[in-house]
Amino acid sequence: MKRVFVTVGTTSFDDLIERVTSPEAVQVGQGSILPDSDSCHELTLEAFRFKDSIAENIKCADLVISHAGAGSCLETLGAGKPLLVVVNDKLMDNHQLELARQLHQDSHLLYCTPSTLTETLKTMDLAVLSSFLPGQPKHFANFLDRALGVQ
Repeated sequence: MKRVFVTVGTTSFDDLIERVTSPEAVQVGQGSILPDSDSCHELTLEAFRFKDSIAENIKCADLVISHAGAGSCLETLGAGKPLLVVVNDKLMDNHQLELARQLHQDSHLLYCTPSTLTETLKTMDLAVLSSFLPGQPKHFANFLDRALGVQ
């Protein structure tokens, strides 16, 4: 069985939750929708509001569908999982779109809006995605040491 993990972080993003019809686990955050476990036919659904960590859900997923929050994106990409970001197009001054667009241009994720989610799921090609290499804090620390004359 394929596993899809859906997360909205700690936000309210009911449009995404309403659009998701084939999840195995859904984190619904502060939204008003909490799907029943039998709401998705022929699928196993686990819905929850919050967990201390979603690292295990991400690790077990074949695909992560997420809001465009930086933390959710970086945690998923850092785990080496394919990521489909759904941008909340109702937000004013949508910095999430900027993040999703840049990570898409760098071939790290795919993105869409709630209204295009179903079509994107039908047509997406995860093979076009490239690995996201996490930052290397040791190199940055060495650079700072040299720049400040500490080294």
